[in-house]
Amino acid sequence: MTYKEIIFEQQGQIAILTLNRPEVRNVITDQAMIDEILDACQMVQDDTSISVLILTGAGTAFSAGGNVKEMYEKKGIFAGDPDQIRNNYRRGIQMIPLAFQRLDVPTIAAVNGPAIGAGCDLTCMCDIRIASDKARFGETFVSVGIIPGDGGAFLLPRVLGYSKALELAFTCRVIDAAEALRLGLVSEVVAPDRLLARSLEIAAEIARHPGRILRLAKRLFSLVQGKSLEETLEISAAFQALCHNTPEHLQALEAFFAKQKERTAK
Repeated sequence: MTYKEIIFEQQGQIAILTLNRPEVRNVITDQAMIDEILDACQMVQDDTSISVLILTGAGTAFSAGGNVKEMYEKKGIFAGDPDQIRNNYRRGIQMIPLAFQRLDVPTIAAVNGPAIGAGCDLTCMCDIRIASDKARFGETFVSVGIIPGDGGAFLLPRVLGYSKALELAFTCRVIDAAEALRLGLVSEVVAPDRLLARSLEIAAEIARHPGRILRLAKRLFSLVQGKSLEETLEISAAFQALCHNTPEHLQALEAFFAKQKERTAK
């Protein structure tokens, strides 16, 4: 697929997906944008040379979420009777959280500016969030007379906790990067000109580990959400059995003992 709505690039084991509709603040409800995001996610999943995916936005916004103009005009995903709109959501924007959930590679949201509504939820689809000090976050659906239709009711409480997620969803308060850091919504806040560089540093730190093992670890953490301890241990044992029989495991042990031997020699 030739991309027009996004930019996709790869730097070694790190892929970067940039939402590229700055003139409309990178809204993600247009079907063309959705299709390109889905295609890029599938490409990352299928390409075992990729170990980490960074998601960011072009221009001054990360993503304004839904296209409010189309919402008002009842176009695109917002067109039709209630049954049609329901199916538009299911076949459209709701495919994005499913695509991110299926990704076995670790994902980093490099939040360069406002992440509002579905844009805020998009950051929560990623495993790690690094924010520019220009970033803003808002779960603002109720303020325009709708509810989170993209999975936000599932995603935000898992990042912030139930009570704080409800507070932000009910008040529609937009928080700055400093408050997002205090609440644990983001891991780090940096200057705008350091955002991508810092995200690449973290990605490189992750990517130095074996790609196949990273994918197994990511899948493990994803699968055990909501599971009992017994179920978690059972899945972990099965995954661990796979790991113990990989060449990456043997190579890591050999490197460990080689370093230990060097220290002893000194």
